[in-house]
Amino acid sequence: MLSNESLQSPAFSRSNSQASVDSASMEDFWREIESAKESSMGALEEPTPAEAKPVDGRMLEGELEAEWLEDVGLSALISGDEEEDGKALLSTLTRTQAAAVKKRYNTYTQTMRKKNKHPVRDVRDIFGVSESPPGDTCDSHPSQLDDTREEKELPGIIKTGGSLPDDASLNSTTLSDGSLDEEEGFAVPRSGSVSILETIPDTPVHSNGSADPGQSVQNAVSDDDYLEKNISSETEELSYEVSYSEMVTEAPKRNKLKKSDFKKEDYVLPKFIVQKTRFGLTEAGDLSAEDMKKIRHLSLIELTAFFDAFRIQLKRNKTEKVKGRDSGIFGVPLTVLLDSDRKKDPGVKVPLVLQKFFEKVEESGLESEGIFRLSGCTAKVKQYREELDAKFNADKFKWDKMCHREAAVMLKAFFRELPTSLFPVEYIPAFISLMERGPHIKVQFQALHLMVMALPDANRDTAQALMTFFNKVIANESKNRMSIWNISTIMAPNLFFSRSKHSDCEELVLANTAAHIIRLMLKYQEILWKVPAFLITQVRRMNEATMLLKKQLPSVKKLLRRKTIERGVTSPKTSKVLQKSPSTRRMSDVPEGVIRVHAPLLSKVSMAIQLNSQTTAKDILAKFHCENSHGSSEYIKIQNQRLYEIGGNIGQHCLDPDAYILDIYHANPQAEWVIKPQPSV
Repeated sequence: MLSNESLQSPAFSRSNSQASVDSASMEDFWREIESAKESSMGALEEPTPAEAKPVDGRMLEGELEAEWLEDVGLSALISGDEEEDGKALLSTLTRTQAAAVKKRYNTYTQTMRKKNKHPVRDVRDIFGVSESPPGDTCDSHPSQLDDTREEKELPGIIKTGGSLPDDASLNSTTLSDGSLDEEEGFAVPRSGSVSILETIPDTPVHSNGSADPGQSVQNAVSDDDYLEKNISSETEELSYEVSYSEMVTEAPKRNKLKKSDFKKEDYVLPKFIVQKTRFGLTEAGDLSAEDMKKIRHLSLIELTAFFDAFRIQLKRNKTEKVKGRDSGIFGVPLTVLLDSDRKKDPGVKVPLVLQKFFEKVEESGLESEGIFRLSGCTAKVKQYREELDAKFNADKFKWDKMCHREAAVMLKAFFRELPTSLFPVEYIPAFISLMERGPHIKVQFQALHLMVMALPDANRDTAQALMTFFNKVIANESKNRMSIWNISTIMAPNLFFSRSKHSDCEELVLANTAAHIIRLMLKYQEILWKVPAFLITQVRRMNEATMLLKKQLPSVKKLLRRKTIERGVTSPKTSKVLQKSPSTRRMSDVPEGVIRVHAPLLSKVSMAIQLNSQTTAKDILAKFHCENSHGSSEYIKIQNQRLYEIGGNIGQHCLDPDAYILDIYHANPQAEWVIKPQPSV
């Protein structure tokens, strides 16, 4: 799995690594490696013929690209189907995201032609006709680290016009198939530049995901701010408003940062703060399942584009596939466990057995010295494992007889024996290469943030609960001697494991990188699970485009096609007025700036509220609180309520109490507003 490139001049040489962790931690690390190997061999002893056979490492070239396109929701590019969601996704992409898609699709189509496979569409059928010189491919796409600044044009997708001046904002974007006229309006597209996405509205997508040409980004950082902002070395500011790959690509080359040093004695992770915008902050669990699926697709595209900016390939080599067990506890996929648990608790997001392990350790083990270093009684651990497999789902397992030491041992075994590791170990080589380039911790955090957002729901929710639990353990470091370094070193082989064979040196580099990633997760637990605002804006755009495409009316398509051609003669101000006119924005008898909020579980079930620029979600909740505070039961009810934005260009969005509702109303005028309980994790 680890490429030769990744292992030359590693960021962590063996000597440096030994300086980074104490000898006890290293002994624990090698013990965990051996346990992982034993579990791996056990998992492969009884393979299912169709599911668990070794895969030849020399995969058909282009197969990984096809898998990537499927994973990001663009399988229609391979099948040739006319699929609305794929078209809608393409219409939202930023310049760097579009370049990442084009690069993979180019590789796929070229490979299929060489292998004489079924006919495939030319990339120009997807993105439109480019006037680039013959032979010019997306491989030459510029990045922050390149010496050249030539730009590839992606007709139908946005691009940033020219290099930015030092004081320019990243919002200076234009459509790549139109040129700017003297009044900064869009000219008629070049002759022959026709895209299959011509049914999408003509509003360009900005690097911050904004669909409004005049919309500013609240608290977003510019390219100079990104690397040079004068913030104290102890606290640094993060922006979730602007595409990370766009920021990296546009950051001036002179601002390349010094290589990070990972020595334990002087290594301190900086403190990051994320300024709330007027839309507030959004947790992954605050969005509907359908919208989170789109977030995952966009996150993987953005992560790929992010690594492309550093000329690092995000390759996922295939390894042995293990189907996993269909019943029991250990070796069972997370999704299977959750399906079983939801028969008892429909809202559960983290496997119940894992929650019980957390509880057992928290009951009496948080102050136990070396809690995750101890191996426990082997005979008891074996007995409890067998009993859990047989009795847990029937609620017949006696938890009172298990002590915290056995619970800690089985917690590690639970993750080590999953059919696939909790975190994608196949991305580790890209992280190794990134850290070898020596970017600032902020850049590493952004890569990790995107990786977390791209995780399946079950993995992400479980990971969040696990990091919350480990931070409770670390909070008692003075008594249990389990520091962030100890926890990350011990858990790395259990959370990032590979069943491929590696040398000791490769294992060390792999595990050191994984341990560093876990340290980042533990340090930035409070901000890691917030969904980047630019991705939410792209999801809104996707939903709008999907609704438009699903109408499937020829007259509408003709109208939109004409609208695309006429955009050159329509001034930006006029377009903005048309987009925001009351007739198109809100088909309702509710006056402009007034929303009707429904609270079906409260005695006051509905209320019309006049919004102003300072009205927040908690203000609306407070109004309902006043109207429903006649009894103690009503008071308890309202305490657990949150305001939701439902429908329009979002599936469901549980709003931050500090979110300014008028801004959200303008972004989604067709939404309904509902007060209801927030599901427990």
